[in-house]
Amino acid sequence: MNIVLVGPAYPWRGGIAHSTALLYRHLAKQHNVRIITFSRLYPELLFPGTSQKETGLNPAAVTAEPLIDSLNPFSWIRAARRITFAKPEVAIFKYWHPFFALCYATIVSIIRLNTNSRILFICDNILPHEPFPGSRLLTRLAFRSVHSFIVLSGTVRNELLRLQPGAQYRLVAHPLYELFTGSMSKTVARKRLGITDSQVLLFFGLVRKYKGLDVLLEALPIILQSLNLRLLVVGEFYEDEDRYKEQLRRSGCEHSVTIVPDYIPADQVGLYFCACDAVVLPYRSATQSGIVQIAYQFDKPVITTDVGGLAEAVEHGSTGYVVPPENPNRLADAVLEFYKKKKEPEFVRNVRKVKRRFSWDAMVEAIEELCAP
Repeated sequence: MNIVLVGPAYPWRGGIAHSTALLYRHLAKQHNVRIITFSRLYPELLFPGTSQKETGLNPAAVTAEPLIDSLNPFSWIRAARRITFAKPEVAIFKYWHPFFALCYATIVSIIRLNTNSRILFICDNILPHEPFPGSRLLTRLAFRSVHSFIVLSGTVRNELLRLQPGAQYRLVAHPLYELFTGSMSKTVARKRLGITDSQVLLFFGLVRKYKGLDVLLEALPIILQSLNLRLLVVGEFYEDEDRYKEQLRRSGCEHSVTIVPDYIPADQVGLYFCACDAVVLPYRSATQSGIVQIAYQFDKPVITTDVGGLAEAVEHGSTGYVVPPENPNRLADAVLEFYKKKKEPEFVRNVRKVKRRFSWDAMVEAIEELCAP
């Protein structure tokens, strides 16, 4: 098939850009694929981080045409014309936030008017983690002319069907982030990071309220009563970092926590995952999280909360633990059980078995089924 893939791609940073590149890589094995990406993603006023672009090399070595300015409707029309000129049999859009709904709705409408292309949306989210007035209306507008959808968790599927009953869709588990390489032993990783502790947990990713870092920090004093443990907090803060540091000072746990308040380039991600025993995701809410797939890529167990699609990816008592959200005591109990019962070897074996179902082949097959002539 002749396919156009629309979404963030290098030099834009983050999990969605990485997954766009990986999808291109796997589709291109059997199909003719080109990527149309953004010349401007978020306006700076709406972006709380330091930079929206990768600071390292292109991790997937794919090329994309930066045609879409999220704030310039004329660029939407130009991009749509470029796509219609290519006469794709399928146009695939990566969808994750209603900020892009008007842009996508415009491009899709022009494609539908001028071609017979099938329109498919791959939805990481349907609604944003932090909803705003009009988000449902905008999402409905974006979905109005879409033929079919791929959703990455049961929670996303349920949101889709509430907004668009009868939508044609496939549920496909979020595939692994294969571009994160550089696997190494714990000993080597910890030496490079200057960690001498024998027990290490990792909280990884952008720090936002819904991710519940404060809940994990509240559980930490309970954990440290029984264990000598190092917590790595690695990721750029989209909130006031000092608030979390003050929480640590009040609890007296600041000496057991290492904070790396930066976005981590793709070629350095493996270093932090290889250094830990398990990854902790104490989310208050979620649809799904690509952090689970990064953890599984490096054969790491995950301790998470029962929100959104996280419990679909983590098998309680097998590849990690699933605990109630906003419950520091239960979170602490899971960490203590993990270490006291020496669960890591068993969980790692199970992760290696389970992660086979998080394949890009399943994603490609779903696309081919939904878009078959």
